[in-house]
Amino acid sequence: MTVTTTAVTSVLVANRGEIARRVFASARAAGIATVAVYSDADADSPHVREADVAVRLPGNAAADTYLRGEKIIAAAHAAGADAIHPGYGFLSENAEFAKAVQDAGLTWIGPPVKSIELMGSKVESKKMMDAAGVPVLAELDPGQVTEADLPVLIKASAGGGGRGMRVVRTLADLPGQIEGAAAEALSAFGDATVFCERYLETGRHIEVQVMADAHGTVWAVGERECSIQRRHQKVVEEAPSPLVEKLDAEGAGMRDKLFQAAVDAAAAIGYEGAGTVEFLADEKGGFYFLEMNTRLQVEHPVTELTTGLDLVDLQLQVAQGIALPAQPPASRGYAIEVRLYAEDPAQEWQPQSGTVHRIDIPGVDTEFTVPAAPRGLRLDSGIVDGSVVGVFYDPMLAKVIAWAPTRRAAAARLATALAQAKIHGLVTNRDLLVNVLRHPAFLSGDTDTAFFDRHGLEALAAPVASGDSERVSALAAALATAAANRQAARVVGRAPSGWRNVPSQRQRKVFESATATHEVDYRILRGGVLDTDVVDDVELVSATPQSVVLTVGGLTRRFAVARYGDLVCVDSAAGASAFRAVPRFVDPSTVVAAGSLIAPMPGTVVRLGASVGDHVTAGTPILWLEAMKMEHTITAPADGVLTELNVAVGRQVDVGTVLAIVDDTTEAGE
Repeated sequence: MTVTTTAVTSVLVANRGEIARRVFASARAAGIATVAVYSDADADSPHVREADVAVRLPGNAAADTYLRGEKIIAAAHAAGADAIHPGYGFLSENAEFAKAVQDAGLTWIGPPVKSIELMGSKVESKKMMDAAGVPVLAELDPGQVTEADLPVLIKASAGGGGRGMRVVRTLADLPGQIEGAAAEALSAFGDATVFCERYLETGRHIEVQVMADAHGTVWAVGERECSIQRRHQKVVEEAPSPLVEKLDAEGAGMRDKLFQAAVDAAAAIGYEGAGTVEFLADEKGGFYFLEMNTRLQVEHPVTELTTGLDLVDLQLQVAQGIALPAQPPASRGYAIEVRLYAEDPAQEWQPQSGTVHRIDIPGVDTEFTVPAAPRGLRLDSGIVDGSVVGVFYDPMLAKVIAWAPTRRAAAARLATALAQAKIHGLVTNRDLLVNVLRHPAFLSGDTDTAFFDRHGLEALAAPVASGDSERVSALAAALATAAANRQAARVVGRAPSGWRNVPSQRQRKVFESATATHEVDYRILRGGVLDTDVVDDVELVSATPQSVVLTVGGLTRRFAVARYGDLVCVDSAAGASAFRAVPRFVDPSTVVAAGSLIAPMPGTVVRLGASVGDHVTAGTPILWLEAMKMEHTITAPADGVLTELNVAVGRQVDVGTVLAIVDDTTEAGE
């Protein structure tokens, strides 16, 4: 076989954020120049600053920027790039874009166009895999689903990442869910085609990383388990799979069967480059083909840390015609990755937007790169201190990955790093991740796709610092705020906060957290003793605007305090707390009418479910907002009449906008 070798000297990454920075890291190590593209919303993003050259794509929405293939190819020519790496998402699995890149005389850092086409339709790809002997779940025509088929999973034929996916358990819900899935798929991928398949309530999501070259070598590099998901999007990923490890120890030979199926799948379509063959497995070791992702996966770092391979560098080599060694390296130890999202799991995973004032993960050994020897903690992040998270893209902030010789040690290392991290400015899923990593079921390897349902999202999303810990953190916030006030005082600056010649009332500050309102009353007595109802037996050791040291029940505890306007962030060994300082007096103009539906996030109205004058019941969908690539339902808070509807389809709204009002005192027809 004759393979043409093509040198790559400059690569444009047709993506943004974390994955752009990740590709840049490997390109720089290989001596390849880097080119970034950016939307107006991303003008100040780290990936733009780190590239050798950056090209603006006018606009904000993905449809106007990162999904405009012709603009990206023009940017490559303008910047002198001779190759394009698509990252993941956006155009990474778009065969037309891959072909256009090659037709433009550029090197495509990805699989052959034909391979993308064959795997681009989940419907057709399943038929092909079935013919190749790979186990599959049968496709169901949405129009022919019966009661016996339930529950079913609606999936977008052209995409992934959880977009366009719905679980349906009753036939009555099927038409509406198909409509919603198709609309979301069209918005995310430009293709509204959806299909159904049988839904396994407690399956295990296991995937195999493959790497193939143009010389006929196909590697099965290792498997990953990604069963812990929200909205069918992965949250925790690990290598190797605990299920495969368990069954192989019992002699099931599951890993060999998975690897062979993945190699057969890649060989059947003449695959080249990095790809992932995804399977749904049961507890007995049976598995079924789900899809093949013809790109690099978000979770690729766990494979890198357990093999020592730089998968991006291998992509670059394969694209240049370089041959792979005959066999991949053996796996070593265990790696676990979590996706840190700007979202509130306790509020139906609502995405968050705004400024990340600070992000500091302690103990990070490496960023984006593969260490020469297996070790510690890796951070792949798309943000830095001061980054603004907008509403146009996925709300993932970073990936944090831990490696250790044992799975439990990796989980402990990762949980501790997250618990001690300083993440200020936005609500994130950090506490959920810590709780999952420390959960007995996770530590025992019992991690199916129903993990959140089985163990209770409310409990898993609870703050790590709760109860007494949060109350003491609120006290620390009050003391640090008082110290800041004294430091800024123009008169009697050396007097302690709240000082009086004679005993007086306690100092009082009110803080709101995500779960409670804390009325902090305190008075500092002689010897640092605190007269307060917040907690018993507490003494003040020291207090500055940035740090408070307390002795509680004879134990000395330290609190780091940071303030950003009315936001106060308190970090300690017990966990992190974020408070909003409640003003002493309320501005009447900020009070909204009873029954108001407030936009929980910035977004675009994509559908309406009711009209003014309609009688609605609690939970009735009033409208749907699209934000950060997800659709969110806004429902009636109570039974009543929809008296105001202040938006229309296509309108963009800011967080806090009054969308509608449901009057629960008015009956229909009055």
